[in-house]
Amino acid sequence: MKNPFKLTMLLSFTIVIMLTYSFTKNNNAKQPLNKEISPNEYLVMGVLFEQKAAEFIALSYQAYNIARVMLDNQLKEKPNKNKKCVIVDIDETILDNSPFEAKCIIEGTSYPKYWKEWVDLGTAKPMPGAVDFLKYALTKGVETFYITNRNIDNRNITLKNLQAYGFPNVDTLHLLTKNDKVGSKEIRRKKIAEKYEIMLLIGDNLADFSAIYDNQTVDKRYAATDSLKNEFGKKFIILPNAMYGDWENAIYNYNFKLSAQEKDEIRKKSLISF
Repeated sequence: MKNPFKLTMLLSFTIVIMLTYSFTKNNNAKQPLNKEISPNEYLVMGVLFEQKAAEFIALSYQAYNIARVMLDNQLKEKPNKNKKCVIVDIDETILDNSPFEAKCIIEGTSYPKYWKEWVDLGTAKPMPGAVDFLKYALTKGVETFYITNRNIDNRNITLKNLQAYGFPNVDTLHLLTKNDKVGSKEIRRKKIAEKYEIMLLIGDNLADFSAIYDNQTVDKRYAATDSLKNEFGKKFIILPNAMYGDWENAIYNYNFKLSAQEKDEIRKKSLISF
């Protein structure tokens, strides 16, 4: 007769082996492949907000509806015969470049990779409300100047992109690109102010409104905004941009040589929790 103790042990060991195999097999089947996370994964929600959120569309319409009301008010307050204009930024103010940002996420790259290819397509779509507002401004005798930090090599295709969607005053006189290494738009704004009365400034970046924001820290940007609080919604009209901007650059102290990992660490350390 076989030893019952040995038989019991053998049976128990067999059951353990079978259960371990079954668990391992099922667990492996449920686990996705361990793909490397894109260094731009943090951009996903910002891009999706611009591409999929009806709230983003509403904010854009709201900005341009306010711009129309403020323009009418200013025209009543300043009925002189001076030539008048509004100044608008281009990227993420009147044109949507979120497909470029999406490309960077998918490919694990960043600007300037793919930027030329995207711009050369000339298919960036208008922000909701932008074309209608600027056309309305023109009916009131108010011209539009486009100040952008796209470089001069992008000038012709940018003109074609804007013309394709019916933006007004789209010509080499009214489109002011960055033609040097200076990113500040102050010089170009002053040049326009020599001949025009600027009624409104519209942008997605605070540096689109004043040089006081150029290359400033987070705290100084806060202070400047508080000092100019009466201008927002009056002469300054700002659109949302959760994808990129000086707000992000300020977090990195404008150190563009930081690695993706270093930037990620700084972003995490900048969070305010409880």
